[in-house]
Amino acid sequence: QVQLVESGGGLVQPGGSLRLSCAASGIVFDVNSMGWYRQAPGKQRELVATITPRGTTMYVDSVEGRFSISRDNTKNMVYLQMNSLKPEDTAVYYCKVVRGEIRTYAYWGQGTQVTVSS
Repeated sequence: QVQLVESGGGLVQPGGSLRLSCAASGIVFDVNSMGWYRQAPGKQRELVATITPRGTTMYVDSVEGRFSISRDNTKNMVYLQMNSLKPEDTAVYYCKVVRGEIRTYAYWGQGTQVTVSS
């Protein structure tokens, strides 16, 4: 059974930091590239960061230099370190398999809310 459980969100002030975590189960974690998506109110979900099984990362321009995605293949965990947060980063953040086991592509967790506000 595929499960993706995001945690670590919260309310932070502009310029602050948060570290999001995603616990994955029911997947062959180390064959899958993982990604973090976010969805702001009234907007579609957007992919903001990806990481390959061996740790190669990519970021959308809007978070480049501020966010860092990482993973621990021994724990089936993926993380998103978010620094220098801006109000426009406010969204629900989701982790997801973005490449690898096709059977897992349709699965989403419930997400974790990140609110950046003064």
